[in-house]
Amino acid sequence: MNLHQFRFVQEAVRRNLNLTETAKALHTSQPGVSKAIIELEDELGIQIFSRHGKRIRRLTEPGQHVLKSIEVILREVNNLRRIGDQFSAQDSGTLSIATTHTQARYVLPVPVAKLRQAYPKVAISLHQGSPEQVAQMLLTDTADIGIATESLSQHEDLITLPCYEWQHVLVLPIGHPLADKERLSLDDLARYPLITYHPSFTGRTRIDLAFASRELKPNIVLEAIDSDVIKTYVKLGLGIGIVAEMAVTRDNRDPDLVARPLAHLLGHNVARVAFKRGAYLRHYVLRLAELLSERLSRDLILKAMEGHDDRYQL
Repeated sequence: MNLHQFRFVQEAVRRNLNLTETAKALHTSQPGVSKAIIELEDELGIQIFSRHGKRIRRLTEPGQHVLKSIEVILREVNNLRRIGDQFSAQDSGTLSIATTHTQARYVLPVPVAKLRQAYPKVAISLHQGSPEQVAQMLLTDTADIGIATESLSQHEDLITLPCYEWQHVLVLPIGHPLADKERLSLDDLARYPLITYHPSFTGRTRIDLAFASRELKPNIVLEAIDSDVIKTYVKLGLGIGIVAEMAVTRDNRDPDLVARPLAHLLGHNVARVAFKRGAYLRHYVLRLAELLSERLSRDLILKAMEGHDDRYQL
């Protein structure tokens, strides 16, 4: 048996048992993938996959146990590479970060700049996507560290730690009727066309739940994944906007807009940092996490990776 066979089995499961897509992902041929899996099954004396003709249909019960062992083996192979990189390359290499557009635009620039000062030989690879895509990039070893608000804590194979709290804010054109109202209500927001995040981004779930709890249906006229896009359409008069407070800090304030906090209506959100369970974390990965939040320390993260305190509260 060999690592190629293990990767073929793992990727086949990831690709919903589509061997053509598996072969494409691993830059090989479909017959080669099929042959390697059959050879592994013959060596183990079991069927990893059940088949109908030449097509694989599902993972068998012994195949499920094989897959778990394969995932451990390949994870440790990746860890060996990371250990080698860390101690042979003298803190050089590539740090892959998976995050959402909001985190990449408003939260990461300063920590990444500080990290580059401390580790000038480390290249940064920034992958942006939805929270669920962030989780999948961690699980498939595309990224070393992930930062997002939703989805990360829902995956058992990820270690997630709360990083910081934030709230949504309402952004309005100057002179809007709600701009001078002392205390906003959800009924107030429901009276106007609303521009906010796509359902899978930046705490949108909390927004939807708040309106649903009052049996209100907001008039959402535009959804986006980027805070700057939302602010742009608010300025054009398409509606009022709900964005993350990071998008309206002093450095990002727009003179044509008024911002009003909404924590009393929508509560607080928690941004989380995440790592793949069992992964070996290089020095600069740990350092980036420390730069993201004063609540995160190297010792705390390593304890969490060992199975302790991985879901502590802010």
